[in-house]
Amino acid sequence: MQQTILLLALAAGTLSAQDWARQLVEKSPRHHEWVTIKHDGRPVETFIAYPEVKDKTPVVIVIHEIFGHTDWVENVTDEFAAAGYIAISADLLSGVGPNGRTKGMTQSEAIAAIGKLDPNQITADLNAVADYGKKLPASNGKLFVAGFCWGGGQSFRFATNRPDLSAAFVFYGTPPDKESMARIKAPVYGFYAGNDARVDATIPPTTSQMKELGRVYEPVIYEGAGHGFMRAGEDPGNTVAANGKAREEAWARLKILLKT
Repeated sequence: MQQTILLLALAAGTLSAQDWARQLVEKSPRHHEWVTIKHDGRPVETFIAYPEVKDKTPVVIVIHEIFGHTDWVENVTDEFAAAGYIAISADLLSGVGPNGRTKGMTQSEAIAAIGKLDPNQITADLNAVADYGKKLPASNGKLFVAGFCWGGGQSFRFATNRPDLSAAFVFYGTPPDKESMARIKAPVYGFYAGNDARVDATIPPTTSQMKELGRVYEPVIYEGAGHGFMRAGEDPGNTVAANGKAREEAWARLKILLKT
């Protein structure tokens, strides 16, 4: 587990200051709020972004990277709202950081804390957040999940534990085991970087296993992009053109899939 976490961190590169993401969130015209969702006596600090739409909308559960609930996570949650969906991202490090959230933790502290999370607690947190989202007055009850990096793997895993999902979106995340895959009901759509051999090596066996189980799994590889391209491609300091191209193409695909 610790080796996997180290590889994830190295693959994603050094996470630079995200002032640009903070500025985008603060400039957004959409309504944002932090709420505390409780289950089994545990508080889960959760960020919600609402779309500016007339009708009730589906809910997208956003699962953060291995770095925890950063400014970029707030930004990408807002981007789902900009696309017309209620977007909810739980800080799965709730209760760990100095302020009860990721904010205030160093990158290395967040990575280490992620590695110590109990998988059952992660599932319980996500279920509580999903239940909360579906009951929001502005929700139409339809539920999606999208995760990035470590969160991409958690998105895939959440699909094994949440039968009412309409779809799961896995951004450069690793799959659960085949036995767990058998519980998946929703289609799973993968978004992978061409320059990410560690994660991409899981695609062929996952494709074979999901097909054998009669499950929908549709991976797309964005050539030339690196692990974390959804964040890196938006960062003003990005020097890899393929990251920006991959991000644009992934968003275009994602918006189509969300409407199906």
